[in-house]
Amino acid sequence: MKSFIVDAFTDTAFKGNPAGVCIVESPLSDERMLNIASELNLSETAFLQSIRQPDLFSIRYFSPKKEIPLCGHATLGSAKVVSELYQLRNVSFVNIQKITLAASVSEGEITMTFPLYGTVPAEAPPMLLTALGIEAIENVVYNQETNILMVEIADPEVLVNLAPDFGALYRSHDSIDGVLVTAPGIGDYDFYSRYFWPWAGTNEDPVTGGTHTFLAPYWSKKLGKRKMRSFQCSCRSGFMEVEITDEDLCIRSQAVIIFEGRIRV
Repeated sequence: MKSFIVDAFTDTAFKGNPAGVCIVESPLSDERMLNIASELNLSETAFLQSIRQPDLFSIRYFSPKKEIPLCGHATLGSAKVVSELYQLRNVSFVNIQKITLAASVSEGEITMTFPLYGTVPAEAPPMLLTALGIEAIENVVYNQETNILMVEIADPEVLVNLAPDFGALYRSHDSIDGVLVTAPGIGDYDFYSRYFWPWAGTNEDPVTGGTHTFLAPYWSKKLGKRKMRSFQCSCRSGFMEVEITDEDLCIRSQAVIIFEGRIRV
């Protein structure tokens, strides 16, 4: 099976978020896909199967622990792979929720359309904040579609320097898939974020497109802007431009293929 590793949300190898991308030609069981994702041990691995040649694919995403319904960086990586593999400028992916994710490639940049999600007020358990190393918060909200708790803090430098106790973080909550911490941006960026998800994947996801389905609308309302630049200030770091339209979210960034080979299954 043709397989790739793609650094997404970056223009530099070994930065951004590495995604596995597998081109499925013969049906694979859910167990086998999970085994492959665990073997690659990346935040997510995407499995693509052609629905209609040459530009429509089903897409499924697996972390090393479970299937993830929607993933931004693995979609970006998949768009990069199929655009080069099949010489396409436009491609669409249909996920397990029957959401169609369109992607277009122009001059090295990839633009994806994602759904827009809302948030509701929520509370963060004190144990969770302690595990994150956060002493003061601005706001806490929850997104149902992704099952993610979001914590806003005031100081981006505090966000950059967070060093969570992941064992304590895992024990601090039993009903979420992850916690997103966000703060106002610095310089050219409108907002910063970091995403921790020991409950469903790795300890920290380096750059997370899927969280922007609710993170972008949240900051759009706060800042009064429809087009913004986002920076995920993890150790690997990554960037994207987001734009709120009347119907969906546009995410624009770049990706670098760093590995191509075959998995024997």
